[in-house]
Amino acid sequence: MTTTKSRVVYTPSFTDGAEFRIPTFKVLKQDGSLYKGAKAPALDKDKALRIYRTMVTTRILDERMLAAQRQGRLSFYMQCTGEEAAVIGSAAALDDADMIMAQYREQGALAYRGFTIDEFMNQLFGNELDYGKGRQMPVHYGSKKLNYMTISSPLATQIPQATGYAYGQKLAGEGHCTITYFGEGAASEGDFHAALNMAAVQRVPVIFLCRNNGYAISTPAAEQFAADGVAPRAYGYKMDVIRVDGNDVLAMYEATRAARSLAVEHNRPVLIEAMSYRLAAHSSSDDPSGYRSKDEEAVWREKDPILRMRLWLERKKWWSEDDEKQLQETMRREVLETMKRAQKRPPPPLETLVTDVYDEVPPALAEQFEKLKAHIRRYPDAYPKSAEHAKGGA
Repeated sequence: MTTTKSRVVYTPSFTDGAEFRIPTFKVLKQDGSLYKGAKAPALDKDKALRIYRTMVTTRILDERMLAAQRQGRLSFYMQCTGEEAAVIGSAAALDDADMIMAQYREQGALAYRGFTIDEFMNQLFGNELDYGKGRQMPVHYGSKKLNYMTISSPLATQIPQATGYAYGQKLAGEGHCTITYFGEGAASEGDFHAALNMAAVQRVPVIFLCRNNGYAISTPAAEQFAADGVAPRAYGYKMDVIRVDGNDVLAMYEATRAARSLAVEHNRPVLIEAMSYRLAAHSSSDDPSGYRSKDEEAVWREKDPILRMRLWLERKKWWSEDDEKQLQETMRREVLETMKRAQKRPPPPLETLVTDVYDEVPPALAEQFEKLKAHIRRYPDAYPKSAEHAKGGA
């Protein structure tokens, strides 16, 4: 059975979907001017500058923390470089009460919501002020107060979770939605298809935002799928879909604003495919020179989303060279000083390894914890940060 009546034919008739060519929504040219016929979204000066400052802050944070990883201060890092417009432009179009379920390259969305440099650093260094109490890898942020679900390493698990959370929002009827971010590589996981199907059938207020940046780590898009990107998959679930220039912050803002309206006001899930490029390596453990050329990267550096927005702001007389210099100097100094403070903070108390899971620590777990402390006391030089916490006891 199907949900619609099918046209009848009397000879074999095959289709491959080629007739469905999805356009790309653009507003802003690289020189900061608008495309002919395009209209800028209703962004006031304060909000536009908040978006831009967040984009610049995210870029500076990424540069500094990758350097820190190379220096051995961090074990791991992932950059958002080149994808700031897709992430921050979309986040800016949401209500602060909307839930964000990110993958692991959306620190800009969290920064836009108000996550401070101190909070970023505490998580990255896993110190005593880290909300996750040092249990997560670096860049696995989360903030209950900012409605940003804690990031999980397994790929694509957040996509069906977003559908489920949005179903709860629909039942609550308070006018909120969920947005979930993921790459085109995650869209090859079964979780993606299960999530879209459930969202369409149950009609829940969820926005699926795919950052199509060309590579699933080292696998190029051409080796992942034969179809016209990820967007056409929405047709299989009778879902609203739009493809957007992911380096165009105005287009990303407007597309997400419209998608949110469909989701919240009509309970229509939406798939957004943001066409962008990961200028940085997949992570600090990756070397992109093994699978893409410097010439390819250079082409995309010319499409820098931050520069594009800056030129638009300058055309509107909302930004200047002096403003840029001051922002760069201020943020670089703040990131460096905050990093130094975070590094000096002690780790979370050792006891937090076994708390928060059970109302009372089970005897077997308590016994294991005592053995751990004894082991650390025996080899304190191997565990310098934990040795102080392990003092005392049997």
